Amino acid sequence: MKYDDILKTLAPCGLNCGKCQAYVEGDIKKHAMELKRLLGSFDTYAERFSKFLPVFTNYPAFKEMVTQFSEANCKGCRNGDCKYPNCGVAPCYKQKGVDFCFQCNEFPCDKANFDPNLHKRWLAMNKRMKELGVEAYFEETKNQPRYTSVI
Repeated sequence: MKYDDILKTLAPCGLNCGKCQAYVEGDIKKHAMELKRLLGSFDTYAERFSKFLPVFTNYPAFKEMVTQFSEANCKGCRNGDCKYPNCGVAPCYKQKGVDFCFQCNEFPCDKANFDPNLHKRWLAMNKRMKELGVEAYFEETKNQPRYTSVI
């Protein structure tokens, strides 16, 4: 994939927006919408099934979560729509004139404002991008899940 195309989904921090639960064109939204369609009016069946399979008592909460995923509307960090609370990367990369954190002469810094797990991943992702190059990093990671505790 070409560099400019990669910039459409790979956030400045290194996370793939296309894999995010909030991304308007993401896989999670697409699959949640399809799951909602396939389930149709399952509510009454879930209630009936709950009499002999107790897990179905959780169906209302499950349905609410699937609905949340299906209504994702974020257009991505590069479009000024970052959903991570107090993200320090989104405003910083523009100010520094770089596409990714590893390209900044201050990387690594303490401006990202990530929780400890995401901070660790952010460091690893950017070090890997610097090592491989953006295109190779994208190819290496494009099919990996976004929500993981390891790189």
